[in-house]
Amino acid sequence: MKNFFYIYLTVIFLTFTNKSFALIEVDITRGNLNPLPMAVSPLSVEKESKDKFKDQLNLNDIGLEISKVIENNLRQSGLFNPLDQKAFLQKPNIAHVKPRFEDWALIKAQALITGEVKFANDRLRVEFRLWDILAGKEILALAFTTVPENWRRVGHIITDKVYERLTGEKGYFDTRIIYVAEEGLKTNRIKKLAIMDQDGFNTKYLTLGNELVLTPRFNPTNQMVTYLSYFKNLPRVYLLDIETGIQEVVGDFPGMTFAPRFSPDGKKIIMSFAKDGNSDIYTMDLDNRVVEKITNHPSIDTSPSYSPDGKFICFNSDRSGYQQIYVMRSDGSKVKRISFGNGLYGTPVWSPRGDLIAFTKLHKGKFYIGVMRTDGTGERLLTENYYQEAPSWSPNGRVLIFYRETKSDSKGKGFSAKLWSIDLTGYNEKMVNTETDASDPSWSSLLSD
Repeated sequence: MKNFFYIYLTVIFLTFTNKSFALIEVDITRGNLNPLPMAVSPLSVEKESKDKFKDQLNLNDIGLEISKVIENNLRQSGLFNPLDQKAFLQKPNIAHVKPRFEDWALIKAQALITGEVKFANDRLRVEFRLWDILAGKEILALAFTTVPENWRRVGHIITDKVYERLTGEKGYFDTRIIYVAEEGLKTNRIKKLAIMDQDGFNTKYLTLGNELVLTPRFNPTNQMVTYLSYFKNLPRVYLLDIETGIQEVVGDFPGMTFAPRFSPDGKKIIMSFAKDGNSDIYTMDLDNRVVEKITNHPSIDTSPSYSPDGKFICFNSDRSGYQQIYVMRSDGSKVKRISFGNGLYGTPVWSPRGDLIAFTKLHKGKFYIGVMRTDGTGERLLTENYYQEAPSWSPNGRVLIFYRETKSDSKGKGFSAKLWSIDLTGYNEKMVNTETDASDPSWSSLLSD
């Protein structure tokens, strides 16, 4: 597992561009019923490089494969409509040097991605360009150098650069999802810790399934994960370094009621566990393992999540008589209830942008995933279903991933749990492919930052 996430990557800016020159702009704040038509030309590959790629990666055309990664990412975002490559009038190598803009305009493309792949000295060099068809000019050009095995990740990084150039915000494609992989009947599930690229590829299993694992959560600053596991029927909090495979026990916490999470700087974990017959919120300093009690109330306080600046915490509490969302300062002072709608609120998670809190809501037998502002105003329910929970934010704060269960019979047959994503507009809802059933997802930060 050593260096699972490591990528030798050199980025070269081929052209300095300014966003004010581009005519294309994509509004990501509202439902986009007419996605931007884009052409993603297969990246051209030198013949000499193609022969070497066949030997190393068993691919006929790595340029075509990278373009497929980019196409899929753009399509899944809901903001872009990649056009059928069969309609392209210009060959990839010629288009990369100088597109005939009238040919691309003829098939209704408003933007064009071209690229070239070279292989030398055991390194992959991928150069790409983004063209504004309407303005007839290049608006972005970059080159990457990396090891050949990272060709798929290069496709994700290119997508991030294009997304940022056209929307003005960072992308979320060069990321990982960690989750609980599930197999078997609902009454006897085998649960393993698993990790994959955000598009469902490169799945790896991090535990064997001989112990129950729950609620993995990424450190916002690195590839460290904290999760809950039951050892001899007692809840135990673990830290796992994804890059090295090194795992350590943070501590045993009898009575733990919900997932541990990292603080924004990654130096603490915050959690809820029952002590002396009462459930409160605690933090633990990961350097000295000092535990500090944050709430002290006879009610049940659970599900804490830090604001991105670390100054506030949102959490669940039934101190009003039933489960609602509260916000307090990070030292536990100035507690304020922010949810006042009908139903029960759970699993609040602060957006990495700092502007919203995502939550699960149970009302009249249905589960909703929604968002509200940090003062509780502007509540919006994005999706509803029989059972769904555990929202986790993309690093740019524009998309949520969560898991959804289907109904089963009395014997546990017919049950399934799958990962789904939805953007803040509520229009772009999609199932995320996993090799097995899946639950409790957590989204990593951008790996290329």
